[in-house]
Amino acid sequence: MRAGSVNISAMSPTGETPAPRGAQRAALEPFEAWDFEALRPPRSRSSEYNEKRLAARRRLEAIAKAVTKASKDAAKLEVRTSIHNPFPPVNGGSVERLWAYLSRPKAHKTKLKRQLGADLGKDLDQAYRNGYLCVALEADVLEVSFRIHPDAWFDGRNLTRRIEAEGLKPLLSLLNELEGFRLQLSDWKGEWICGQLEIEQLEEFFRFYEPGEHLLAVQQRMPVPESMRDTILTPDLPSHLVGELARLTALRHFVCWAPENDLLFG
Repeated sequence: MRAGSVNISAMSPTGETPAPRGAQRAALEPFEAWDFEALRPPRSRSSEYNEKRLAARRRLEAIAKAVTKASKDAAKLEVRTSIHNPFPPVNGGSVERLWAYLSRPKAHKTKLKRQLGADLGKDLDQAYRNGYLCVALEADVLEVSFRIHPDAWFDGRNLTRRIEAEGLKPLLSLLNELEGFRLQLSDWKGEWICGQLEIEQLEEFFRFYEPGEHLLAVQQRMPVPESMRDTILTPDLPSHLVGELARLTALRHFVCWAPENDLLFG
């Protein structure tokens, strides 16, 4: 992770809450120890810690909203957040991860639904069914990432068709600008370290990656155990995370389907 002092409720059935449109930009508050500890079992299963988790969720939301101001490629992205209370149909009654996503603009979802048809396009409103940027907390982890879930197969397929048309060099160039991140294929143990990638390593990755079957992620997962917590409870960390997410926006723009980046139907 680069620079700074960093070393390392409305409810929907999908577990997402849309960020209010037109809301005043929230201040970027530093994280607190409870933002992490309220996610650790058995506290993660207790409604007594809902207020602690709500405060953490709002901090993540503020970071995601700030990215839409910081990067032109993120200006129209839709911000969603996870629910902060134990709710068995969504989180099994245990809140062990909080997140804010930045995903496809609503206008682009509408156009993609039209192209996919009613059956394939019906679940696009769920953020994870779109390639998305993510900032997330777990009890001992802080994550910044770009992710394509297997259910967002159309974004994965858009990428593989772009590679078929242009080769791997444009993607290699983008990934090697993301020092501090790792390219990840589901839970495989391969070493694809951004900033150090060779074309042969990407060829290896895409021999195995199959949209609709595998997760593709470009991520920093920073361990923050209690013994290291002071290094991230600093005023400058939220702005640093905004910058790290903003670094991923060009990659999301390159990969994901959009009317101006249509390798599926164009």
